[in-house]
Amino acid sequence: MRVRPRPPAPARGTDRDEALLRSAASGDDLAFAVFYRRHADGVTGFHLRRTGRPELAFDLTAETFAAVVVGLRRFDPAKGPATGWLYGIAANKLLESLRRGRVEDRARRELRLDPVVLEDAGFARVEDRASAADEDALRLALQALPEDQRAAVLARVVDERPYDEIARELSCSTSVVRQRVHRGLRQMRTQMEDRA
Repeated sequence: MRVRPRPPAPARGTDRDEALLRSAASGDDLAFAVFYRRHADGVTGFHLRRTGRPELAFDLTAETFAAVVVGLRRFDPAKGPATGWLYGIAANKLLESLRRGRVEDRARRELRLDPVVLEDAGFARVEDRASAADEDALRLALQALPEDQRAAVLARVVDERPYDEIARELSCSTSVVRQRVHRGLRQMRTQMEDRA
């Protein structure tokens, strides 16, 4: 009796990103467009949080994705996930811009892309989209916390309630509440940094 191989499971998360980059490297523009739409807000938020300037964040995001296109054939999933590669490029573009005092546009020039002029409405959209990406990441990080830590973080950070009041409500000591808040915030920070 011959066993038929099972079809591969549908790609999820990281695997899907890696498949998109492999397809894009083979000339599939639609695959790159999907990858871009999936990560543009996150990369913009990454640059905006570090620069505080929407126009600079926008330029850095454009150069980051242009560098992705130029370097598609160098992406190697064996060296790490697609998002790690993407954010590594983003970090390099940021460091280059800090060193040079301006955003390098080498990748955009190599692709013969015209500079994009961002008007006031565009600045507002960049900030709104980056903020939405930050809020989504924050919401996901909060949801990933164990219930006791999530309750403590919400009560202390969001509701700004005193530790002793939270301790009474959760039937524990104030030192336990402090510990839960500290651990919860540390875990959230780690998760958000991993996404960035």
